[in-house]
This record gives sequence, structure tokens and C-alpha cells, in this order.
Amino acid sequence: MLQLRDSVDSAGTSPTALLAAGEEAGAGGGCAGAGRPGAGAPRRQTLWPLRIREPTRRARVREFFVFRPGAIEQAVDEIRAAVQRVEDGAVQGVWLLTEVDHWNNEKERLVLVTDQALLVCKYDFVGLRCEHVVRVPLNAVDTVSCGPFQFPPKSLNRREGLGIRIQWDKQSRPSFINRWNPWSTNVPYATFIEHPMAGMDEKTASLCQLESFKALLIQAVKKAQKESPLPGQASGVLVLEQPLIIETYVGLMSFINNEAKLGYSMTRGKIGF
Repeated sequence: MLQLRDSVDSAGTSPTALLAAGEEAGAGGGCAGAGRPGAGAPRRQTLWPLRIREPTRRARVREFFVFRPGAIEQAVDEIRAAVQRVEDGAVQGVWLLTEVDHWNNEKERLVLVTDQALLVCKYDFVGLRCEHVVRVPLNAVDTVSCGPFQFPPKSLNRREGLGIRIQWDKQSRPSFINRWNPWSTNVPYATFIEHPMAGMDEKTASLCQLESFKALLIQAVKKAQKESPLPGQASGVLVLEQPLIIETYVGLMSFINNEAKLGYSMTRGKIGF
């Protein structure tokens, strides 16, 4: 049987002596059985403290299924094929972004800008299938806001970085019922931030650029409103630089969701979802 003898160093940086049971670490052959060959000193091994290193952002790219070889290409081709040419027009650009809902939950999304519509796609990168698509006519978009996130004064929520919010139907905020329903999808705006692994994969770096998405979206909205204006709605989109307000206070559900990355298709131990 083996015994562990801790060293004097309490900081845990020195090795630990490993001795056989019944042996003492005395000096110069003072152990029992010293007359036997090779028995003058106890058998020792050195155990060094285990150091655990957190994976870098670049190493974590492999945990996201969207960055597996061929996954993003298959998803884009599948969604392009599903675009209605007559109603939506040609695809102008595709982005891999993160949607932040009205309860501050992050969700991985493929976002397409066509001639006539903004398509927000929930794609299952594990099963390689498109689960649902939200279509927003570009001529209904009235405001595009960019800026940092802002929460109520007594809120426990915090979010760093910048985002972009697209609003339509001339509604600045959802109804009371939809605002306090975390599963409601009847919200007249969509908010996006960069994907957490943006810039970590060279092949998909251009798909994660929030600024290029903003520039092409504004251009496409202006063109759609000029060619197909809605009756009774003034043409032109309002572009604002202002805080993006999220009205949550405790945010326990979003904290768990965002910390565990439940809104992303990625490996989780021996399983992936």
C-alpha cells in the first residue's frame, strides 16, 4: 500500500513524496531490512500538482458544430434553396449572428438579407436541418438602432459590447403580455450581436461581421421601400445610435442559458445539442 506525505510547502507548488507503507524516510539506511540489497533507501516517486488550464477561445471553436467542416456550407445552401424567389428575391448576404431576445437569452442564428425580406433562421447544426424561419419584409422596417445594451436601474442583468436592433410596424415595444412572456415570439423587433466565436475561424470570419450586416441591411431596406412602399407609410428608414433597452430585472433564466451556451449547437461532454 502507498502513502502520500505532504511536503512542508503549503502553497502546493512543491512535489509530494510517495512512500511504500511501513517505510520511513530516515537518513542513511536506518530503515528495517537495511541489510538487503537495495533496501537502504525507501522507494520514492514524485507527484507534481495538477494544473488545469482553461481552453482558449480558439480552442473552443471545435466545440461549436457550426464550425465543423462543411456544416456552415450545407446550412447556407439549404436555406438559399428554400428562399422564395418570387416573394423574397435574390439573396444579398448571409451572416452567422447571435440573436438576443427580449429576456436577454442568446440564440445562434443564420440571418439572410434578400431583395425583399430579412430572414432569421434557426438551424440545427447537430441534425443539419432548418427548424424554422422568421420572415420580416424589408419595406416594413422603420428603425435600425445601434449601441450598447441598457437595463433597468435595479436590474441584476449586465451585457457588454454593442448590438443592432431592427424594428418594424412602427412599434417601439411589444405589448405587456408579450413583454413578460419569455417564450413569446410576437415581438416587433429583433436584436443581434456578434457570434461568441467571431473571428476565430478564418473560413467563416466574414459571416460574423456585424458592421457589414448593418451596412447591407440599411441599403437593402432603403431600396425595398423605394421600389415597394407600404400604403400610408413614409418611405425611409430611421438609423439611430442609442442604447438598446432590455427590460429584465432578475434574469436567472437568461443567466443559466447564456453561461451554459444552451442557445448554441455545441458539444456538451459526451453529447451534443
